[in-house]
Amino acid sequence: MQVSVETTQGLQRKMTIALPAEDINSAVTERLQSLGKTTRMNGFRPGKVPFNVLKKRFEPQVRSEVLGSLINQSFYDAVQQEKLRPAGQPEIAPEDEKDNGADGFSYIATFEVYPEFEPVFNDKITVTKPMVSIEDSDVDEMIESLQKQRVDYTAVERAAADDDQIIIDFTGRIDGEEFEGGKAEKAPLVLGSGAMIEGFEAQLIGLSAGDSKTIQITFPEDYQAEHLAGKAAEFDINVHEVKESFIPELNEELIKSFGIEDGTLESLKADITKNMERELKQRVDNEVKTQIMDGLLELNPIDIPEALVKEEIGRQKEQMMQQMPGDADASFLGDELFAEQAQRRVRLGLVVGEIVQKSEIKADAAAVRGQVETMASSYQDPQQVIDYYYSNPEMLRNVEGLVLEEAVTAKVLDASTVTEEKRSFQDMMNPPNADSATE
Repeated sequence: MQVSVETTQGLQRKMTIALPAEDINSAVTERLQSLGKTTRMNGFRPGKVPFNVLKKRFEPQVRSEVLGSLINQSFYDAVQQEKLRPAGQPEIAPEDEKDNGADGFSYIATFEVYPEFEPVFNDKITVTKPMVSIEDSDVDEMIESLQKQRVDYTAVERAAADDDQIIIDFTGRIDGEEFEGGKAEKAPLVLGSGAMIEGFEAQLIGLSAGDSKTIQITFPEDYQAEHLAGKAAEFDINVHEVKESFIPELNEELIKSFGIEDGTLESLKADITKNMERELKQRVDNEVKTQIMDGLLELNPIDIPEALVKEEIGRQKEQMMQQMPGDADASFLGDELFAEQAQRRVRLGLVVGEIVQKSEIKADAAAVRGQVETMASSYQDPQQVIDYYYSNPEMLRNVEGLVLEEAVTAKVLDASTVTEEKRSFQDMMNPPNADSATE
């Protein structure tokens, strides 16, 4: 077998492999002889078909099968010989039209290889690490939020105000015509909740049970229903009831309803604090990890195989389709929607993988177990979740990958320039720019 390799551009390689005719013919003969032991043909006893008859009947098919097998094996042997690491499947094409000539068979394999590089991480990576303490006021606010989740409503004989619930009928029209989804009967609506489009709820403040009113609104230009986007509409409103919100008292019964068996405020606060600490740690770790990964990308501007990017785009498409209705059409999901994120994931995967290899980082069993237990701790029955992970090899491999990634994050963090920044729990969990991004 003769092999020559040419670098065409970037990570792409063009490898020409020549298979000697004697190797091909020998393999064809061996395959025909093996076939003859079981072949049944009219006029001949089983296993006694003459070789020349077998050759005339089956040689074209056998030669094609032999070539396919030899190509697969020779490509594997060639990349081992040349110390290449192919990324994705190669494109195989005969070197010329005479692919079964007396001089053997030559083919060209075109493929990409993994980039070879020395991963860089040092104090040029800057990380701002949030320093957050959970105060008593944070716990009290969380308890208040839990109480509000159990809010109840009582009918009142007065005009509706913010935070009241009103029971209404409404009928919407655009250009005098009713439209789909614009009508409801005895629909509950909490004023100030933002459940309806902007301007709808504000116009209902001051109405009482039995009142009717026609209001004017305009659907946003980016409204999800395209046939309504930017359209002016009017709604006829009839009010059935006005109900005042009632937050339940924080008593033993309510506390037990949150899963606190002894019903005491102290146990509730301890349970809430534990959950808040877990969520806070996860948020801080994620923020630090994002800065680390951004720094690694900046210091390692490596070329990446397009084949791996295409595979990642395919995975992201599949994940999105799994979240859609069963009859959803994937044709509208263009590759460009996923390209930027796919490139980031592939590049980070290569850099992190190289750090793992060069630093000989391992996902030891204790670290994997700890990660699984941490993930399971937020569930009602942690042991059931732990058992599920350890009975599912693929899920466990995902956890091992996460452990390796966290080990890399810790190693890079040690080499980075780290500054600490004090933040409140509320700012950490609800960043000021989070709301503005969705407005």
